[in-house]
Amino acid sequence: MLQTYAALFWELIRTPFFHMELVWGIVPLYTGWFVHEITSPRKSFRTALNTGCGFLWAAAHWLYQVFGERPSEAPAVSVNLLYAVNIAVTLAVALIGLMALWVGFRRRYPRGMSLLGHARFGNYLMITIFPMQSAYLAWSWDRVLAILIFAVPLWLCVDLAFVPVRRRR
Repeated sequence: MLQTYAALFWELIRTPFFHMELVWGIVPLYTGWFVHEITSPRKSFRTALNTGCGFLWAAAHWLYQVFGERPSEAPAVSVNLLYAVNIAVTLAVALIGLMALWVGFRRRYPRGMSLLGHARFGNYLMITIFPMQSAYLAWSWDRVLAILIFAVPLWLCVDLAFVPVRRRR
């Protein structure tokens, strides 16, 4: 059973790199994740700015995928692809991105928004849902479960891998 979810997870990670039109959207998310990991784990306004830029970049890409011109090999956008879920997730990501930018530029956390200064996990989430949001893979509960199963182990591995880099600062 775990092998099935591992295969689904691997499919989520590799799919954007098989389609050139997705690469320009996914690479900045990996870059943002890398920048988050090499910086201090404490909340900061720089992290909020980085989070805002990453989230807005992803939302802009997804909106372009929905409303822009699509390559002939791309699957057609339809109600069968859970169009409403894609739009709702895109709007939520854009809203979180705008709030994070607002917090970062304003340099003040309103009540309940200090999480935006800690958002290391946000880029992981954006990377894993990216092919589904871009409509190159269909949304499914199995894929969502694969994301959840591998979230903590992957985060721990990445966090431990970057400890030496963070100690040098």
